[in-house]
Amino acid sequence: MTKANSTRSNRPNKPYPDFPLFPHATRRWAKKIRGKLHYFGPWDDPDAALQKYLAAKDALHAGLTPVDTPDGLTVLLLCGKFLTTKKQYLDTGELSIHSFNDYAASCKRLIKMFGRNRLVSSLGPDDFQRLRAKIAKTYGLIRIGNEVNRVRGVFKYAREQGLLDKPVVFGQGFKRPSKGTIEKHRQTQGPKKFQADEIRKMLATAGQPLKSMIVLAINAGYGNSDVGTLPLDKLDLQNGWVNYARPKTGIARRCPLWPETISALKEWLTVRPAPKNPDHAGLVFLTIHGGTWAKVASDSPVSKEFKKLLDKIGVMGHRNFYGLRHSFQNAGDEARDFIAVRSVMGHTMSGDIATHYRERVSDARLQAVAEHVRQWLFGAEKNQQVQPAAQPALKMFIA
Repeated sequence: MTKANSTRSNRPNKPYPDFPLFPHATRRWAKKIRGKLHYFGPWDDPDAALQKYLAAKDALHAGLTPVDTPDGLTVLLLCGKFLTTKKQYLDTGELSIHSFNDYAASCKRLIKMFGRNRLVSSLGPDDFQRLRAKIAKTYGLIRIGNEVNRVRGVFKYAREQGLLDKPVVFGQGFKRPSKGTIEKHRQTQGPKKFQADEIRKMLATAGQPLKSMIVLAINAGYGNSDVGTLPLDKLDLQNGWVNYARPKTGIARRCPLWPETISALKEWLTVRPAPKNPDHAGLVFLTIHGGTWAKVASDSPVSKEFKKLLDKIGVMGHRNFYGLRHSFQNAGDEARDFIAVRSVMGHTMSGDIATHYRERVSDARLQAVAEHVRQWLFGAEKNQQVQPAAQPALKMFIA
């Protein structure tokens, strides 16, 4: 009998059917987590192996590296448990991948700032003030506020889960920027939207796929995450529509595509590279190396390429790719159909009872808004190309 056959025949049974580990051929109890095998102790001591697994499982399932920690709730253990819970919401579709990645980035920042073995109970106002100062060196006021909210959410989770005997004290130095401060900052930054001539200059200069991303963004009010994650099966180029819910909120959106948008997308799809990762095979936009344009935490490939384009054509100001979404909103508002614009943007109004009853906005109204923005962008020479279904709607909502 070979050694391998001997090991297989001597392999122990699980102590009970629901035992979470399996006997590996290396004579250790093991479990595959996130595609990787992890080992927790020898066959002859399943109880100790189970305890080691239970101590490490939250960190492992969250993609973190567990370490030996002191007694009590550590920053690493808290982040592992928090992300495990958020992953469950992600798996059931109750949380977007965009939001999950933001939570994961916040947790990694906490671990790096405070240390893996730092007891949560030892954190105080001075620690959080230092954290906020660190965040403020990299991000603007809006991002600071979002990050403060996420960090507070992590420690609120600990309290609600019964992991802490008393709430963490953040102190006065760990607050969101006030609305007044944000508004003053916005005034100094200037408008976020682009002018029509600036967008035309972008389209005349940009190569693919950025050209397609830009025209799609101003046509449908799309942002970075929208173009970075847009699936191929959400495009209907034959009939000229895109139907893609907002990745961040899951709110349904439907928008007619301009002839210019359809032409740019068809041009791109003829040269679209093969995906490097099979998981990205269904995406409209891929990088030259077959990777994804999707935003990961604060890293947005779309924003980086767009910034290069703005520098190249000399468009200045504190504006970015998301400014195209601002531009659609402002131009679309002039069509005087607020509900249709909101539908294309994927916005909702909390407390608006009509939203609960309104199940759809007619295609004619969506076409009217899209055509109004198109005429704003390209000018009067496009008037003769108005889609037949859009013309009556234009008269109805603009007159």
